[in-house]
Amino acid sequence: MTIASLAPLAVVLPILGAALTFLLIRHTRAQRGVSIALLSLTLALECLLLASAWNGGTAAVTIGGWLPPFGIVMVVDQFSSLMLVVSSAVSLAVLVYATGQGMADGDHDAPVSIFHPTYLILVAGVSNAFLSGDLFNLYVGFEILLTASYVLMTLGGTGPRIRAGVTYVVVSVVSSVLFLIAIAMVYGATGTVNMADLALKLGDLDQGTRTLLHVMLLVAFGIKAAVFPLSFWLPDSYPTAPAPVTAVFAGLLTKVGVYAMVRTETLLFPGDTLNTPLMVAALLTMVVGILGALAQSDIKRLLSFTLVSHIGYMVFGLAMSSAAGLAAAVFYVAHHITIQTSLFLVTGLIERRGGSSSVDRLGGLAKLSPMLALLFFIPGMNLAGIPPFSGFLGKVGLLQAGVELGTPLAYALVTGGVVTSLLTLLAIARVWNRAFWRRPTDAEHPDPVLLAPQPVRVAGPGAKLNSTVTLLPRTMVGSTAALVMVGVALTVFAGPLFGLSDRAARDMLDRGPYIHAVLGDAAAVPGTTAAGGTR
Repeated sequence: MTIASLAPLAVVLPILGAALTFLLIRHTRAQRGVSIALLSLTLALECLLLASAWNGGTAAVTIGGWLPPFGIVMVVDQFSSLMLVVSSAVSLAVLVYATGQGMADGDHDAPVSIFHPTYLILVAGVSNAFLSGDLFNLYVGFEILLTASYVLMTLGGTGPRIRAGVTYVVVSVVSSVLFLIAIAMVYGATGTVNMADLALKLGDLDQGTRTLLHVMLLVAFGIKAAVFPLSFWLPDSYPTAPAPVTAVFAGLLTKVGVYAMVRTETLLFPGDTLNTPLMVAALLTMVVGILGALAQSDIKRLLSFTLVSHIGYMVFGLAMSSAAGLAAAVFYVAHHITIQTSLFLVTGLIERRGGSSSVDRLGGLAKLSPMLALLFFIPGMNLAGIPPFSGFLGKVGLLQAGVELGTPLAYALVTGGVVTSLLTLLAIARVWNRAFWRRPTDAEHPDPVLLAPQPVRVAGPGAKLNSTVTLLPRTMVGSTAALVMVGVALTVFAGPLFGLSDRAARDMLDRGPYIHAVLGDAAAVPGTTAAGGTR
């Protein structure tokens, strides 16, 4: 038995944890222990899967003894295993943060007892989507994580959360229906939904049918990934959720959509059929997103717009259909999951310490909480692409690939990428200047908590009358600091990570390793160019 054969456990372990935590719903402390232990075990397993893919290449696992293309298959390659490790590391940090928040607040508001099982179901859905080797199982993974996300988004039942949840549900249902219709049409045209088998059969369809299927899948995944103009729903949905939920949504959910785009574009539709529309969408996503961020005074909404904006970098790397561009996109996805989640966790701490996430009401946080200032500054500069951080390295990789491509549209995207990075720095600098650097008395509407001469201690909503809790519990600060250090580690180990990303990109563009792992060495892989297009 190989390590790769344990891949289904990446889905099973979180589901098992969800069942156990649901049974322990009246035992909060046991719930916390089980959820953290199971997610830690899942992360350890996924690290083994990454090592296996690094050393042994792509491997496939059939479920229930049904051989492909008829049964469910899970595929472990460099890209999927990297996404598993990064997503579970981020999920574990957010879970510890949420546990600290729950202990400090007496489990009032969020997280509540249903949080832990629902959160683990979300992790299972994300893992299933990354490992899925057929379109329908990918759809199932999306529905698992989306169903869990509906519950998490509306925790607490406040009016704004319910309204945001309704918008999120409607948009998600529309994208899921489009995806399901596309799957039905793909099956009707080819007789299969196995992606390795589709890689062989889609090329035999007439160009019109193939383009229709291609566009429908892109639109469905574009909504989930928040690619402009399909990103209108995100800035109004994410900021209303509890801080841990917003953080994990920002880090993971849109990246699952990006992953689906990368997987289907490279495996099912190689070449440059829709590269021009993708490049235009990438440019508009970057520019419109960052302009929206500059107009915000609330840090959570500002970060939601930067989230949309930086999706454009990933789509840019994908649209170039080159090994260099795709490798930079893979690196940037891993970077962005970590950094964006870190910033949302820090924003939760800012809101807790300063009483608000609006920069109009904040000031003096650098003096009141130097640790909080440092935790914001490091990922903020990383997001803006300041050297030598991983954000700078990922952007340089994308820009170099664009210059190598050398088309007018590629040069326009290179320019747009540079401008977006500078405007991101401006947005982060404005937050730093107003929330951290200026005096609290200079704020337009300072929160009274900032004007207190001593560190403020407040009674938790669920605490006893004679007990107090600090505004910044150690568990919340520690988990945030750990994730910030993971972001720094991406810089320190950028060389090996870029090497892995390059290998992943070349294997995806070649398609041979994936198809042979699923269908066997006898499968005839259509010829591809070095850049990944069909010959």
